Amino acid sequence: MIPNWLLQRAFLTPDRIALSFGDDKWTFSELKKEAVTIAKKLRSIELQEGDRIALLGSSTPEMVFVIHGCLLAGMEVVMLNNRLTADEIDWQLNDSEAKVVLMADEFHKIIRVSKTETKTFTEIKSLPEIPYTITEIWNPSRTITIMYTSGTTGFPKGVRQTAGNHTSSALSSVLNLGLDEEDRWLCTMPLFHISGFSILVRSVLYGMEVRLYAKFDAREVAMEIARGSVTRLSVVATGLQRILAEMEKTDAVASPSFKTILAGGGPIPDDYLQRSLERRLPVLQTYGMTETSSQTATLAAEDALRKSGSAGKPLFFNRITIAAAVNPLDIGEVLVAGPHVTPGYIGHASEKSPLVDGWLQTGDVGYIDAEGYLYIVDRRSDLIISGGENIYPAEIENVLVSHPDVLEAGVCGQEDKEWGSVPVAFIVTDKKISKEQLNDFCKQRLAGYKVPKAFYIVNELPRNASNKLLRRQLKASLDLKRNE
Repeated sequence: MIPNWLLQRAFLTPDRIALSFGDDKWTFSELKKEAVTIAKKLRSIELQEGDRIALLGSSTPEMVFVIHGCLLAGMEVVMLNNRLTADEIDWQLNDSEAKVVLMADEFHKIIRVSKTETKTFTEIKSLPEIPYTITEIWNPSRTITIMYTSGTTGFPKGVRQTAGNHTSSALSSVLNLGLDEEDRWLCTMPLFHISGFSILVRSVLYGMEVRLYAKFDAREVAMEIARGSVTRLSVVATGLQRILAEMEKTDAVASPSFKTILAGGGPIPDDYLQRSLERRLPVLQTYGMTETSSQTATLAAEDALRKSGSAGKPLFFNRITIAAAVNPLDIGEVLVAGPHVTPGYIGHASEKSPLVDGWLQTGDVGYIDAEGYLYIVDRRSDLIISGGENIYPAEIENVLVSHPDVLEAGVCGQEDKEWGSVPVAFIVTDKKISKEQLNDFCKQRLAGYKVPKAFYIVNELPRNASNKLLRRQLKASLDLKRNE
């Protein structure tokens, strides 16, 4: 049994601040009022509990209201990435079979090619309210959100995240981090990502204020940390580096009330960690994925340098093991289990179970040391992590080979000082095709961060005996090019 998050929180602490944005603030009671109004309006377009809708918006208070309104109305919410192209979004809408797309007005043109019914936030406001009784108790297995994550085949998979998944994730996190009535979590992460959405979940479960930013602003974030107006923050490595640079400009340090920077999206360089100590920033590195509704393991700040490169230990309700490992330091696939793990996928991947003998096969390669600390050796083998965004080469390759003049395509990651890694492409063709043409072709079909930053025309791609593309050899050829 799980109480309806927002109803229960508004009952327990109605006058506590739930959300702030700029100079505006809303209490949990006011947040509930906004959400209930939206839930009633959604009933007027014949949406019922259990219906699946898609949501497209930015990190704004209006987006927060609509998210909570959809949850109160009992919807399964497909969280659309607003950085995707119209074609990418249309694919997800078709795969998810969402009944309607609710979207911020500025995104109306993005889904112009879709056949799915649309309602802008402005149109929602004009709808009549239909009274109904909101469900007060949720079944833990009820699907709350669906977030698409790229698959190794290049086709995104819609990951189901249940009330139980989100609740257990938030509870595990608070058992690790602790909680104070004065906590305020600064959210600059996109709300359509599990990293951003999980902050909203923590807010209603903890009774904690979310300090929302429309986009990441290193200078403003640094100022908030220094003056103590926020106590916690989630970032990726590139964000941390920019915050550090801003604080170093003025020799600023974190307020004594600031408690945690939760850093995901890959290991944090030791240089960043040392500089964080000088700025009095406690950095907790974490490991998680869309299938685990955010964190699975987290490294304590005091262990950051002692266990450099580690993602820490599993949180309270979670389990981690290494496939076929016998001894500490044995390397193998990272397996995860716990109540935070997705029960499955939707759409084309709905028949694929994420679990084998109760364990989620992450595709990540790592090891656990003698003290129980997890280390990730390779992120899903070929995965490219660029500024915290996961990019699977196969998805880009599928787009490239759809070009009439491209015979074969291989994509791998190249190290980048700003983003950590960026995609580059190797092309086999028997026609004359310019790199500019390839770049324009990709820009029309892929989100900007997925477009290769370089194109190399080659005679053939490295493959093994079974004709499988060897991306590791592509990476090795990049090293040779740099040394030439």
